[in-house]
Amino acid sequence: MRALITGITGQDGSYLADFLLEKGYDVFGMVRRASTESFERIEHIRDKVTLLQADLLDQLSIINIIEEVKPDEIFNLAAQSFVPTSWNQPVLTGEFDALGVTKILEGIRLLNRKIRFYQASSSEMFGKVRETPQNEKTAFYPRSPYGVAKVYGHWITVNYRESYDIHASSGILFNHESPRRGLEFVTRKITDGVARIKLGLADQLALGNLDARRDWGFAGDYVRAMWLMVQQDEPADFVISTGKSHSVKEFVETAFAHVDLDYQKYVVTDPRFIRPAEVDFLLGDSSLAREKLGWEPEVDFEELVRMMVDSDLEKLKKQAG
Repeated sequence: MRALITGITGQDGSYLADFLLEKGYDVFGMVRRASTESFERIEHIRDKVTLLQADLLDQLSIINIIEEVKPDEIFNLAAQSFVPTSWNQPVLTGEFDALGVTKILEGIRLLNRKIRFYQASSSEMFGKVRETPQNEKTAFYPRSPYGVAKVYGHWITVNYRESYDIHASSGILFNHESPRRGLEFVTRKITDGVARIKLGLADQLALGNLDARRDWGFAGDYVRAMWLMVQQDEPADFVISTGKSHSVKEFVETAFAHVDLDYQKYVVTDPRFIRPAEVDFLLGDSSLAREKLGWEPEVDFEELVRMMVDSDLEKLKKQAG
C-alpha cells in the first residue's frame, strides 16, 4: 500500500508515518519548499519515507504529486493549525485549511477516484457549542477564522464524497497532544514551562484563560483512528475524543504536581493570550467511532501530561549538555 501524507513534518503527520511504516506501507510525505526546513519530528524515519515538494496553495503541484506517487490513500494533515495565528492571517488560513482541501479533492477527482481520502477536521468547528457532548450531528458554530476554514474543509469533503463517489472521510478530532506538539500550543507551552522552572531555567509561566475546558487525548492514539476510517467499506465522518473534559488549570496543576511544585507560585495570567472569541467548553462523544471502528484511546489525561513533562525535562537536560 502507498500512502501520501500532507503535513508529514507536523505532530500528527509524524505519528501517522510511524504507524503506517509499522503496517508495511510505502510512505510519501508532502513538504513545502522553505529556506529553513524542519524535519525534527521525522528525523528518526527520514531514511524510511520519501519526501516530495508540493504546496496546498498550488493546484498543479498537488496534481503532479498525486500523479507521481499514485497513492492508495491520502491523509490531508497539512494546515495552518494554530488558532491564534488565524486571527492575524485569516485569508492565508482560509487558503490552506479550506481551499487547500478542495485542491486535493480535485486532484483525486481528475486522476483517480479510487484513492481513499482522509480530511483532518477539528473540534474547533463546534466553537460556541450547541450541545454537550458534541457528536457527528452537532451543529457547527466556529469561533475563529481557523474554525470557519475547517468547516469549509469538512463540508467540501462531504460534498465530493456525495457528488463523485469518492471514499472521503473526515475525522472530527478533539484536542490531541504529545511530546511532538509545537511550543506555541498551550499544552506544550505548559510542559516546557514546567520543565524550565524545575531545572531553574525560568521562574514563571504566563498563560491566558485557565478556565477553558478541552477534551484532551494522545496524538498517537488519534492517528490510529484516522487509518481505521480509511479502511472502512463506506466512508463517513467520526468524532474522535476521550469523552472527558479538563480545564487548562487542571492541566497546569497536573504538570506542576508531577515535578513536586505548586503551580500558584509560578503561573501568571497575561491578557495577550486571551482569544478575541473564546471557545469555553469542548467535550466529544466518540460512541460512533468506538462502535464502528473499534477505536479506544489508550493513554489517559494524567499519563499524557506526565509523558510531555518528562520529554521536555529530558530535552532541556540534553540541551544543557
